Order: sequence, then C-alpha cells, then structure tokens
Amino acid sequence: MTKTIIITGSGGLIGSEATKFWHEKGYNIVGIDNDMRAYYFGIEASTNKNVLKHKETLSNYQHYNIDIRDYNLLEKIFKDYNNDIQGIVHTAAQPSHDWACREPLTDFGVNAQGTLNMLELTRQYAENVPFIFTSTNKVYGDTPNYLPLIELETRYEIDKNHKFYEKGIDETMSIDNSKHSIFGASKVAADVMVQEYGKYFGMKTVVFRGGCLTGPTHCGAQLHGFLAYLIKCACNKSEYTIFGYKGKQVRDNIHSHDLINAFWHYFQNPKSGEVYNMGGSRYSNVSMIEAISKIENILGYKIKYVLTEEARIGDHIWYISDVSKFQKDYPNWHYEYDCDKIINEMVENALQQMALK
Repeated sequence: MTKTIIITGSGGLIGSEATKFWHEKGYNIVGIDNDMRAYYFGIEASTNKNVLKHKETLSNYQHYNIDIRDYNLLEKIFKDYNNDIQGIVHTAAQPSHDWACREPLTDFGVNAQGTLNMLELTRQYAENVPFIFTSTNKVYGDTPNYLPLIELETRYEIDKNHKFYEKGIDETMSIDNSKHSIFGASKVAADVMVQEYGKYFGMKTVVFRGGCLTGPTHCGAQLHGFLAYLIKCACNKSEYTIFGYKGKQVRDNIHSHDLINAFWHYFQNPKSGEVYNMGGSRYSNVSMIEAISKIENILGYKIKYVLTEEARIGDHIWYISDVSKFQKDYPNWHYEYDCDKIINEMVENALQQMALK
C-alpha cells in the first residue's frame, strides 16, 4: 500500500503548502487543480507556477487537471487509489465574495457541489479517513458588523466589556439572519454539509473557518487576498484601493504554515463533524492602514493608496478569530508567525520575485 493524500486546490496558497507538508511526511500526493484562479482573477493570479514547481521538485506528486464539479472524473481518481487513500485535504474553492455575484452558478457549483462531490466519493471509497475542509469566516455573514465596535485612531475595536474582546469571535456566533454575500452562502452550504457527513455518517470531517489566510505563495488579486495584493501593489509602486471604513477594518492574518500545522494536528487525532474558527486571533491581526504603515517602514517609502467611501457588500469591519476551542482540543499546536513576521516574509518574497522578472 502507498499511503496517499488527495489535495484539491493543490496549486493554491493552502493546497500548495499542504502538498509540500504531506510530501515531506512521506505521503504520495494526488493533486487536483485546474487553475480556476486564473479564470476568476486573471493570468497574474494563476496558480500554474506552483503546480509546475510541485511537478519539478516533488517526486511523489501526481497532478490531475480536472474540475471538482465533475463527479465522474473525480470518481476515477478515487477508484484508482482506493485503499491507498489516507486523507483528504479539500482547499479548492471560488474564494471571493466580490467575484461570486458575477457568476453565482459557478460559485455555488465549485464551492457547494464540488465539496459534496468530494464528501460523497470519500464516503464511498475511503469512509474512515480524515476529511479536512477550508471554510471561511464569511459563513457568519455581516453579523460581526453589529457587534459594539468603537472607532480608534488606526483601527476599529470591539468594546472591552464584550465577551469577544479578550480572544475574538468564537463558534457560538450564529450563521443565520445575516447578509453573507453569494460566496458566503455557497460556503455555508459546503460548511454544513461537511459537518453533516461527520454527524450523520460518522465520518472524520472537520471544518476550519478561516480568517485571512496568507503567506508568500499567495497569488493576491484585488478581489481576494488583501495582504498579498497590498504588498504586491506596494512593491510595484502601483496604487492600492481601500474599500470603505477609512481603512480601519481589522483582519486576523494566519500564515499558511500555521494553518497546515493545525491540519496536521487534527489529522493525527481526527474528530467527527467538528468546527473550528481558525485565524491569527489576538496573536496576529492588523487593520489595513496599520498594514500599510508596517510595509512602508520596511520599504522606506510611502505607498500610494486611495480610500473609497463605499464598502464591499458583506465585508467585515472587525474580525478576530477565537482559536481557543482548537487549542483546547489540540494543545500542542501553536503559532510560529505573528503579523510582523508574516509581512516581512511576504515583502521579501515579493521583492525577490520582482528581481527575477
């Protein structure tokens, strides 16, 4: 038997990190990625270079250029590897709430139907293996915007007397009666279905509701990946647009390495139908204008940006993840990257990439 991990979105930020991680652990990697990101955001956001690097450097990597909406093609993969399958890491998605409203059928097909395809095939061919799913904090819709928020000099912050002040937003926040964006709604469907396959069928499924997932391999675009795209604009000395809230909206950023490490801890001791909020928490968070200031200090010059009054629909004003539930279940997991370390690494990588062009 050749122990095998199936990773969807293997060319993307999280899928690429997972591919390298499990390969180093001695697993055969079945990567599924058809570079839909280039379709969503243009050729500059293509993940193809990550896939090519996998093929060149990872000896036990097999790539499949197929669409996760195609059940029949996916089934061929599951039939081929069958008893060798040791786990599923499902990261493939349409990731932008701005883009989703352009093509709701595409968005729902990829995020919801694609996830259901992966779940059902796992149930049919590898029912007892861990199934790891990357969800999003957008499943809470705009409910976080109705928290008691206070405008400070460089950021919004939650009232110190609120239960979410110390650690952030936990999993008790309702996903109902809010404006999710089309993207958020499709991810809710997938999120709940992953839970259901765990609760109903007893499968080892987990939902990670991510804050801002980032890292040096993030192919940032204006409609997705604020920190990666901001750094790209800064290094290219091009103008960056901030949509609403005076640039004081707060995001908790988690490095892809720290997220994959969380996946690994779950993988070794999986639970059924579990849900975890997963982001930078109070350990790693920043507002947009705070991020701009940090990048300017590294680069030594001012970044060109404009502020617009109109915010993106369903955008969060303040979101910090409470990760204490996961830390309680997996106490040996810990962060290695705070916000400063993340930004420094990403700026350095962006400058290196520019030098190679």
